Parts: sequence; C-alpha cells; structure tokens
Amino acid sequence: MLVAALRRLAYISVVTIGVTIAVSLLIGLLIGSGAERALTLGFYFVGSFLLISGFFVGNRGPVRVEHEDQGEEGVAAATPAPMIFPVPGFSGRKLRWASLPEQHETINNSAIFIVLGLLLVFMGVAFDSNHSLL
Repeated sequence: MLVAALRRLAYISVVTIGVTIAVSLLIGLLIGSGAERALTLGFYFVGSFLLISGFFVGNRGPVRVEHEDQGEEGVAAATPAPMIFPVPGFSGRKLRWASLPEQHETINNSAIFIVLGLLLVFMGVAFDSNHSLL
C-alpha cells in the first residue's frame, strides 16, 4: 500500500513539475526572460501557491454545509441563503459536522499540497543563480 501511495505521489510530482516547467518557459519566452530565471520564478510561484493552498485546505473547519433540498433527478441543490450573523439560528443554511473520512481527506489533501509546494520551492532554490547553495 505504501509503494502504491509513493508511486501516485511521484506521478503527481512529475506532472506538476512538468507543467510548471512548460508554462514557466512559455511565459519566459513571451516576456523575453531567460530560461533559468523563468524556471526559478515559476517554481517559486507555483510552490508558494501550493503551500498557501495546503495551509487553507488544512485549516478548513469541521463544519460542512448540509444539502437537504433535493432538486430534479435526486441531485442535492443548495439554496443560497444570506448569512447576516454567523450565529446558529440566524442563517438559512443548515450545518453538520464533517464525517471522519471527510476530515481525513482534508488532512491528506493538505499534506499533498504542502509536500508538492515544498518540493517546488526547493527546486526554485536549486535553479536560482542569484543565491548559491554552498
């Protein structure tokens, strides 16, 4: 099971790095920047974005919006209700506690975002010619 998880993480990492390289080089070419500088900034930008995303995903609270209204074909439809006060009873929407699998999914997604973000930031540091690692 651990080998399969590491294989999936490696696949996600390779795809993320590949897309970051391709988009960074394309943007660098369009603005006339050097390849090294474009890669460095691309890794920094995407890595920072993933780190911030992981932080916010991991800090999602244990309360979820409950969808009780069933629309056509049995699909849950959320009826938007304005929330004037963040106090129970003053809002038109119903809340529920997240199930244990939902909480685990939140933590796992946060961990993936943070690991990928750190990997890309470290790659940006490695490509950065302005600062030497040694």
